[in-house]
Amino acid sequence: MKKEDNVGINSFQRYLTVWVFLCMVVGVLLGHFIPALPSLLGRFEYARISIPMAILIWIMIYPMMLKVDFNSVRNVGKNPKGLFVTWITNWLIKPFTMYGIAALFFFVVFKAFITPELATEYLAGAVLLGAAPCTAMVFVWSTLTKGNPAYTVVQVATNDLIILVAFVPIVRFLLGVSNVSVPFDTLILSVVLFVVIPLTGGILTRVMLTKSKGVKYFENVFIRKFDSVTTIGLLLTLVLIFMGQSEVILENPLHIVLIAVPLIIQTFMVFFIAYIACKVLKTPHDIAAPAGMIGASNFFELAVAVAVALFGTTSPAALATTVGVLTEVPVMLTLVKIANNTKSWFK
Repeated sequence: MKKEDNVGINSFQRYLTVWVFLCMVVGVLLGHFIPALPSLLGRFEYARISIPMAILIWIMIYPMMLKVDFNSVRNVGKNPKGLFVTWITNWLIKPFTMYGIAALFFFVVFKAFITPELATEYLAGAVLLGAAPCTAMVFVWSTLTKGNPAYTVVQVATNDLIILVAFVPIVRFLLGVSNVSVPFDTLILSVVLFVVIPLTGGILTRVMLTKSKGVKYFENVFIRKFDSVTTIGLLLTLVLIFMGQSEVILENPLHIVLIAVPLIIQTFMVFFIAYIACKVLKTPHDIAAPAGMIGASNFFELAVAVAVALFGTTSPAALATTVGVLTEVPVMLTLVKIANNTKSWFK
């Protein structure tokens, strides 16, 4: 790759926060002034998963999956500390701190602005987010922090297996909702679409190209062609997300801010718990950064689907999960910068 190309990409990523904001604005405006567009795209859906969204997420994830070498996957077991941090943070800390922080703000701090009934449903939405750590987007954050791709895959894959058995009991315990009905078709399809398919595609591409053109061509030429693809996929995904949520955002500006406050605080707290734990345990930065990102970000497809199934499309709980989508990307980009700027903490 030419030097000027690298400069262009670095400059593009340096102003990524600005691009993200512009994409959010464009998405909201498109959804508001051309409502037929999100309605049209909404028809291309299966098991509550948007097919256009799935394609864009493939575009984001595939370049990172190209970097996964199964030889390095086998070595993950030699350094299990990052996995333990991921599991403990995601399942023994995050859901319960989310409940505590959200309850504090909705029932106490914002008591003058939110009725008890609304607070209860907003809390339900927050808990659904807290019990659903990230599956797909974490690959983007890992890429932006130069995370270990093979290790990130194992972190995400094991996390997905835990979701299958832990999500329902945790939500039932925290909310006392005895009839929690998880759309398992959505959950399983998400894992297949956002992990299995891009990982398989990346591995097959690696095997075929290294056999036909050699490792040097694959590592030094082919992979570099995708340097900006992940970022472009992220921006297009944002336009799609906010296009579909435009009316919700425009109709509830104050409550969106109130819901966002505890979600943002929780995101920063969970990130630093995992990140600092990895520093204490002396794990490498390329493992520590993704470990923090997985717990900090959310599997919002699952959270929104369950909120809609339990409380309805226009419910306050569904709004709370939507705010999780709204706040996640800007906050995660901030955490990416923090992780990149603190790389010197790790040997």
